[in-house]
Amino acid sequence: MNKTIAVLPGDGIGPEVTAAAKAVIETVGDQFGHTFSFTETAIGGAAIDEHETPLPDETVAVCEDADAILLGAVGGPRWDGNPSHLRPEKGLLGIRKALGLFANLRPVTAYGQLLHASPLKKERVAGSDMLIVRELTGGLYFGEPSERQENGQSVVDTLAYQRYEIERIVEKAFECARIRGKKLTSVDKANVLESSRLWREIVDEKAANYPDVSVDHLLVDAAAMKLVQDPAAFDVIVAENLFGDILSDEASVLTGSLGMLPSASLRADGLGLYEPVHGSAPDIAGKDQANPLAMILSAAMMLRYSLGMEKEAVAVETAVQEVLAAGYHTGDLATTSGKQVGTKEMSQQVIECLLSHDATFGILSTYS
Repeated sequence: MNKTIAVLPGDGIGPEVTAAAKAVIETVGDQFGHTFSFTETAIGGAAIDEHETPLPDETVAVCEDADAILLGAVGGPRWDGNPSHLRPEKGLLGIRKALGLFANLRPVTAYGQLLHASPLKKERVAGSDMLIVRELTGGLYFGEPSERQENGQSVVDTLAYQRYEIERIVEKAFECARIRGKKLTSVDKANVLESSRLWREIVDEKAANYPDVSVDHLLVDAAAMKLVQDPAAFDVIVAENLFGDILSDEASVLTGSLGMLPSASLRADGLGLYEPVHGSAPDIAGKDQANPLAMILSAAMMLRYSLGMEKEAVAVETAVQEVLAAGYHTGDLATTSGKQVGTKEMSQQVIECLLSHDATFGILSTYS
């Protein structure tokens, strides 16, 4: 099978972790008989420096022509003084909007070898394995108007949703729950917001089409508390854009390191953009210190959700688990045992683990 992958390294540690993911994907191709072609293009600060825009038209075109997209990270202090339209983050928001990527999937899994790194007690975070499904193209981030009025003395930000936007993200969440633990938690603020009341109505309507999935509703403040009190109680969480952004960031620290967390942003036809949750970490860029595992696990999600390669995705996830079990870790994992390694050696360990197996991985994926 031949597949084309657009690669957007971005800024900071982005080029290092995307290079690691590419090497792993190429190994998967060798092991499973696939051919992957990579087309690299600019986004974020790197695109501003080269093209004077955080999202060149060429980048959008390359992504549209690809079967899937890998993105490293965007941003850094060197662009902090730029006007708003020349901020690296505009490239990330822009590519999601340009490609119609409406569903953001963030798995959060507590690895047994890393429980010590969690800010919560081990017994509280142990067994946590959730998927947060966030609506990505509507809500406050894209509402109009969004402006200052009365000579700057008042402001307006509009939380706007169309019914179809809510329906499609809710359906995606139900589909994810159906192949996981068959439990969906819908998060809203229905006691205050009319948009949340419509959201809750649609969730209840769609639940009739998924009788095998249990559904509960939580107000966003209660959900934030429960994530700390009992994170293992969640299976799939679905939320609108702002609530999903905040809750997924909260959940991301539960397992001890942003360096372990992948994500996917999908549209209806299967095209997806895959990126680690962590930022560009410019302070360690170029020092071979970045943890590449979130980017590698994002590549595994790419294999599953956009390329339909479930067995290959499981192989990558299993290799990551085995490398961690063997005691290898980067500096961000804050472990006192095992062997601390850099970006290149960590990715090489994953590759060697892949090569040590044949193409028949029977371990079930924690990200399915």
